[in-house]
Amino acid sequence: MKKSLSVVSVLCIAVMSGCGGNKSYVKGGEINKTLDQEAIKAKYIETIGIGAADSKLTNTTQRRATSRDAAVVQAQYEMLSIIKGIEVEGGITVEKAMETDSKLETTVKESISGAEVVKTEWTNDDGCVVTLRLDKKRLESQMGVKFK
Repeated sequence: MKKSLSVVSVLCIAVMSGCGGNKSYVKGGEINKTLDQEAIKAKYIETIGIGAADSKLTNTTQRRATSRDAAVVQAQYEMLSIIKGIEVEGGITVEKAMETDSKLETTVKESISGAEVVKTEWTNDDGCVVTLRLDKKRLESQMGVKFK
């Protein structure tokens, strides 16, 4: 029994200390004035999107749902821009490769649509900040390329 309690304690400490977690972009219900982000990491491509709530909606759930949807779309757009700039073996960018291969363009767009939402944060006015993450190895495999 003591062993299982100590393992649970270690897991709780790791989770609480943010082990592997994402930083928060919202503090005290407001978006930070400075958003430091590193889009291309060792294993992932990570982007954020910020969406505003529809001011005409009075229901909090609807306001949050619309701001989240807008934030996801924005994060996906940012991710597409970043992926297009990645250089693949052969010395060309993904964007150039997509121009000559419509199947590759479809694959990239499908991959982005399947990106993992790793964090969703709401502001006091029901705006939303979404963090999306895409595994680089999985993307390479789906695209059939090797990134430089």
